[in-house]
Amino acid sequence: MLRSFLIGLPAGARAMTPLAAVSEAARRGELPAGHGAAWLAHPLVATGAKALAAGEMWGDKLPRAPDRIVAAGVIARIVSGGLAGAALAPRRHAGLGAVLGASAAVGAAYLTFSARMHAMRRHGQTPTGLVEDALTVAATRMILGAGRARTSPTRGQETPRQGPPPPP
Repeated sequence: MLRSFLIGLPAGARAMTPLAAVSEAARRGELPAGHGAAWLAHPLVATGAKALAAGEMWGDKLPRAPDRIVAAGVIARIVSGGLAGAALAPRRHAGLGAVLGASAAVGAAYLTFSARMHAMRRHGQTPTGLVEDALTVAATRMILGAGRARTSPTRGQETPRQGPPPPP
């Protein structure tokens, strides 16, 4: 359940990045067994989420980009953080995972908004946005990578994944 909470944190900065990453992980079969994200694994969902994430990153650098704490931005973070949190939770706890992810996303939205506004006064919109993009992607990858495991074909036990999967 910790990962459900943690995935909401980067959603506070970039609503679509964690959902796109979770969708891509589901598409690749990299989520733990028992997750409830089968629909996220569809190639069209994964592609669409990645396109939305890229569009959000691009749009964030525009001078008239809306603040993440306006109603539409907060709603996007609730939905995205909730869906990603539910996907990382065991199926029987998907509701709690959604609440944890959504709550973390909303809290992080206000914290990252404050930090970004402070940094923008000194460094400008585009440089701070690029740094925020990099931090969001790195955090999302760390959160997803921490839970990655594969089943050992000889023992039937979960082992940490190190590097690409073995060839078939």
